[in-house]
Amino acid sequence: MRLCLLVRDLEVLLGSLKFKLQSLSKRTLLGFVEERDAGREEMSRHPEILWAQRSDKVFITVSLPDAKNPQVKLEPDGRFTFSATEGSGNQEYIADLELFGKLNVDASKIATGLRHTVCELEKAEKGWWKRLLKAEGKAPPYVKADWDKWVDEDEEEDAAAAAAAARPVSDFDMGGMGGMGSMGGLGGDMAGLDSMSGMGGMDFSGFNAGGEDESDDDGEFSESKAAAEV
Repeated sequence: MRLCLLVRDLEVLLGSLKFKLQSLSKRTLLGFVEERDAGREEMSRHPEILWAQRSDKVFITVSLPDAKNPQVKLEPDGRFTFSATEGSGNQEYIADLELFGKLNVDASKIATGLRHTVCELEKAEKGWWKRLLKAEGKAPPYVKADWDKWVDEDEEEDAAAAAAAARPVSDFDMGGMGGMGSMGGLGGDMAGLDSMSGMGGMDFSGFNAGGEDESDDDGEFSESKAAAEV
């Protein structure tokens, strides 16, 4: 009887010891993971991300002075990854973002530079995103609005019209102004000038279409020349 009680107490003791060991192992493992993630956070930093959007595209500007070997990877499901190094110590900078919607990777454009990497990402489906990132809640502190490019949804058409009006004249296509390229209507005898009568203020009546000086003009020119020579 005593032996049975002793065995039972021993089993309880072993069970309790096993539970404590399991709890200690979990806490140790969790602490290790936290330390590892903290170490990774210290090893890599995040560049500043500025963003704005239109109904058909998203503008992302990665601001990182003296960036070395900047790399951008896009995935159709909306994954945006940026990596680069900076400074003499080659500090690593990484941004791994899961965007709100899907992307048309082939139609997107990326321009990399020493200070900025500018991305014009084409949306797979036209429409305004509620936010840049798929995850709800507050965005990371390094993700900010690009107020230089920011336009609200109800202001998009006005902003597009203003941008078009601000374009230099040289940017507009004048190919549609037929007849202006070769001016084929103006033949060797300048007969096409008759069709330009609508150009007010330009008097072509004194223009000699024949290309030869008339005798009266020759006389006047000779007299003037002779007077100059005297």
